[in-house]
Amino acid sequence: MKNLKTQSLLLIVILFSGYGYIASCTHDAISPLPSAASNTPVITRGTDVLLPKNYTAGDTTSWKLDKSHSSVMWSTIYVGGSGLLTGRFNQFGMHEVTDAKMLNYTTAGQPLMDSSWAFYENEPSKSYFNGYVQMNHSNTGEPGRDAGCNISALGTVAIVPGTQNLTVTNLAKIKTTEIKFDPTSNDYIVTLLLTWKGTLGTPLTKTLVGRMKYIRRNKVQFGSAAAYSVFGLQLKFQFNARDYGITSTSISDKIDIECNMNFNNK
Repeated sequence: MKNLKTQSLLLIVILFSGYGYIASCTHDAISPLPSAASNTPVITRGTDVLLPKNYTAGDTTSWKLDKSHSSVMWSTIYVGGSGLLTGRFNQFGMHEVTDAKMLNYTTAGQPLMDSSWAFYENEPSKSYFNGYVQMNHSNTGEPGRDAGCNISALGTVAIVPGTQNLTVTNLAKIKTTEIKFDPTSNDYIVTLLLTWKGTLGTPLTKTLVGRMKYIRRNKVQFGSAAAYSVFGLQLKFQFNARDYGITSTSISDKIDIECNMNFNNK
């Protein structure tokens, strides 16, 4: 009987001890679970206003296109193969080429001032730009192709040394109609008009949508030369070559264009 009482007392002590331990482990002692990660993109924009103004050399308030460090590139799928056909245009500019300016210019440099643009980082409705390429300066790195089948396939004419050909048969140009914020990133959504004759009888204008990235203004200096500032605009869009009468079976319908425009205030 004495052993039974002793065992019962021991059981009661164990039960109360366990209750005390459980009671001490309240919710206040439990670390809260981490909150779910937010999928909302982090978008930061400044207030840069970048304009060509008078385009005077040495004027640090006037931004100039740095053509030698800029590029207009194209790529398309090689039909029948898994790789890409790629190239660039050696001659291009940022000017609104009106009908009256679509001429041959006897010069080795830029035929028109690269001043038809403006960029407002935080007010995209004020931003705009115009651009053009000379189609006979498409450069794939294969001279035989560039001076041969590309000329006829693109509906243009051969290069004349010392001449910048901005005539209707050799000119493709773009003009923005709207630039707005991209709600998912720091980029901008650009609506533009692409005008090009191609192999058609008259030029055709199509409305396209692309994406533009602003490479923020930065100060650079090389050696003992005076420091200056630079910035960049990168535009990507796609168009259908068949719309412009290009029937070559060596390329896909879709042509991807990438414009990398760098500017400085030297």
